[in-house]
Amino acid sequence: MQTTGWQAHRDAVDRLVRSHDSIPAGSPVRPAKRTSNLFRHRAATDVAGLDVSGLAGVIEVDPTSRTAQVQGMCTYEDLVAATLPHGLIPLVVPQLRTITLGGAVTGLGIEATSFRNGLPHESVLEMDVLTGSGEVVTARPDNEHSDLFFAFPNSYGSLGYAVRLHIELEAVPPRVALRHLRFHDARAATDAIDAIVDAGEHEGVRVDALDGVAFAPDEIYLTLATWTHDARPTSDYTGQQIFYRSLQERSTDLLTMHDYLWRWDTDWFWCSGAFGLHRPAIRRLWPRRWRRSDVYHRLVGLDRRLDVVGRLDRRAGRPQRERVIQDIEVLSERLPEFLEWFDARVGMRPVWLCPLRLREGADGARTWPSYPLDPGRTYVNVGFWGTVHVGDDAPEGPTNRAVEAKVHELGGHKSLYSEAFYPRDVFDELYDGANLAEVRRRYDPAGRLTDLYDKVVQTG
Repeated sequence: MQTTGWQAHRDAVDRLVRSHDSIPAGSPVRPAKRTSNLFRHRAATDVAGLDVSGLAGVIEVDPTSRTAQVQGMCTYEDLVAATLPHGLIPLVVPQLRTITLGGAVTGLGIEATSFRNGLPHESVLEMDVLTGSGEVVTARPDNEHSDLFFAFPNSYGSLGYAVRLHIELEAVPPRVALRHLRFHDARAATDAIDAIVDAGEHEGVRVDALDGVAFAPDEIYLTLATWTHDARPTSDYTGQQIFYRSLQERSTDLLTMHDYLWRWDTDWFWCSGAFGLHRPAIRRLWPRRWRRSDVYHRLVGLDRRLDVVGRLDRRAGRPQRERVIQDIEVLSERLPEFLEWFDARVGMRPVWLCPLRLREGADGARTWPSYPLDPGRTYVNVGFWGTVHVGDDAPEGPTNRAVEAKVHELGGHKSLYSEAFYPRDVFDELYDGANLAEVRRRYDPAGRLTDLYDKVVQTG
């Protein structure tokens, strides 16, 4: 991975600003890109989008300060390729290779280091943002654009697009040792999560990353990762072996740092099973270069356009499916209650569990108004991705609506990358709509960017 360099970056920003100026007034302003990790319908437009060409790289890595200057459209795959040769990684590396840094900051990202490093936006020192008015401003926590800096996370492009981000990095060794601990109920798993998060270790061994998988109400695994220089042979889950199944098959493991960071991407967690890739015969025939989350995502998009699965269901006399692709957060003490409800109401398994806390700095934990979390408290992200048969009510999203209602009842939040159905008043309460509106008026007075509620909530 070669760095982009400052002059190439400045040239790319100039093209971006010119492309903004060329978009007719009243037309939507959004990047001209075909790929996305979002699971929402995106309305088509004939208007040319923002020219983001040349904004997908790493400008420079500074091993001394352990920081990097990164363009907003840079994928984590390319970012890690630039930092890992220096023995450095971002403080939080979301699970899928093609998530961009700018996307993870404006749309939130999470991973197993989030119990100690928070969310990706918490390692941003400053960022350049193209606003709705077409101006590129530098936002920091302590300058005149601090309102934009703090409101930007979870704004999903409604306040602008990150052009450059200056981020902190973490020093890491080349290997990761794993311990898979089984629990027979959600309360025991939750107690272990709280203890590990508070102590930063388990049975005297440091824990650098922590996540889990719930296969069934009585089969829950927590994976404890410890950075290490252990030189023994490592496992390989990019071939015939499947990572998530290894949790049930072995109690310890050893991966390279690179393979650990992308352990979920090869099979898009477990969603590659929808394409038959968990069957050994099919897996052997499927090219290794196609065992990537972005390939599966494109196949899902193709199915949405052609309705292949829907046609097969109708031919077989099965009810319509509702896509239930969500990540939610609840306080750890509410996790058992949510999982019990989820098993009874939704019944989708496995589900991913990822603890997180706001990152503690020298001056305490910062708070972020567009996704408010309580400092010093442990949350658990629950991720579940698939479909459920619901019949003729599928277009109305009954399962997604029920999930939203339950999470709200438990005092939690949900990520907005997928379908949402909140009423406006509830949405504004959860995501501080008043503050978003105020910041938007300052940086997009003409309303060139789509309002967050209009962008992410299904109102039809």
